[in-house]
Amino acid sequence: MTTLYLFGSAAPPVFDVGAVIRDAQGRGFDVCLGLTPTANRWLGDQLPALEELTGHPVRSEYKLPRDPDVWPKADVIAVAPATFNTVNAWAQGITRDFVVGVVAEGIGKGIPMVTMPCVNAAYVQHLQFERSVADLRAMGVNVLYGEGGFVPNQPGQGKPEEYPWQLVLDAVERASGGSSTSLS
Repeated sequence: MTTLYLFGSAAPPVFDVGAVIRDAQGRGFDVCLGLTPTANRWLGDQLPALEELTGHPVRSEYKLPRDPDVWPKADVIAVAPATFNTVNAWAQGITRDFVVGVVAEGIGKGIPMVTMPCVNAAYVQHLQFERSVADLRAMGVNVLYGEGGFVPNQPGQGKPEEYPWQLVLDAVERASGGSSTSLS
């Protein structure tokens, strides 16, 4: 079975992560859920159910060096929704948060990665965002942004229920070779 690390940032589509996990499991993925600290707080009441659903602890913090790994090795990683902060921190290698640390290191490990931002049109006016998207793409990350991916709405006009999760899971399937068998 292919292990998918599904990482979510604090954007409204993260509230649908349970359905996304079930969809990924239906495609044959063993899903491990990681959240940014704020996303972890947002989903606080759901964490026990999400752990039961995945069969793995939900992680949002680095483990202590003496602690064992509680997840299997990742075959593919998806970061969605990826906020302005997550995209920029990842591209710049600012690894204060567990999620960003894992994906920054994952580039060097050659783990296939897919990300889809969830930002509004005001954020994307900041010059760093486009630079970060370009940098992640140059590092081999499949960034689903723009035509064929996420297209920003105006501030306050987002429609979380229309976030195209299907595009993320389709890209994850392609990145993992199109099957749910282990890549190792």
